[in-house]
Amino acid sequence: MSRLRLMSKAAGGRVAASFACRLVDPNQSGLGDSPDQISSASFHRYDFHDVYLVRRSELEVRAVLLGEPKNAVASDAGPPPSVPSSDLHRQFGELLRSQKGADVTFHVSGESVPAHRSVLATRSPVFMAQLYGHTKEASTSAPCMEVKDMEAEVFRAMLRFIYTDTAPELERSGWQVTAMAQHLLETMDRYGLERLKRMCEEKVSMDISVSNVTTTLALAEQHGCAKLKANCIEFILAAPKNLFALAATEGKEEKEEMKS
Repeated sequence: MSRLRLMSKAAGGRVAASFACRLVDPNQSGLGDSPDQISSASFHRYDFHDVYLVRRSELEVRAVLLGEPKNAVASDAGPPPSVPSSDLHRQFGELLRSQKGADVTFHVSGESVPAHRSVLATRSPVFMAQLYGHTKEASTSAPCMEVKDMEAEVFRAMLRFIYTDTAPELERSGWQVTAMAQHLLETMDRYGLERLKRMCEEKVSMDISVSNVTTTLALAEQHGCAKLKANCIEFILAAPKNLFALAATEGKEEKEEMKS
């Protein structure tokens, strides 16, 4: 072992040093064939840095004595297998699709939609209160609950998010997707699904236009969507033509209402 120590006080508090060491055979002339051991370090005063040296012959002896570890893996075995990605959302999606073990049924717009109380209650504080509240008793029979003022398609999309934490309906484009996002946004306050609410808010923000900015702004006001509201105001103030077009659109709507 070779040791290097800084003895004097370094300017600025630290000093960097690089040094080389080599084993020397006293029985041979010259420096021998031992390779240099080069090391670098940064020192405070009185710091030290060690460099360890060993002869090649000693390493060979140690390798023979120790042998190969029992759990050694062949060098040509390749990289270890990667961990599969999580498919939890697919498994819960299959649970929703198969309806196995469903213990609650919702009646939505004339359709029956089975679901699982434990999943709903885990994901939504509102469902927790409705399904396991103080006034509710656990029952072996599947209870039925009526959902008013919501389309069955929208309710199914909400359930899919509850089970899988995804909303594939929002991943496409077009006015139908924006309409679905608006409907979901209108119902999210009822079930406390904040993440889905933010996803819908972002989707609606991407499709603000002169024809829908007024209704979108009202939607944002109604449901406390600060970001969506700010985007609507920014759209209106972005260019004078937006203000003129908006005024013309509102005037046309007022005339149609008067005729009707």
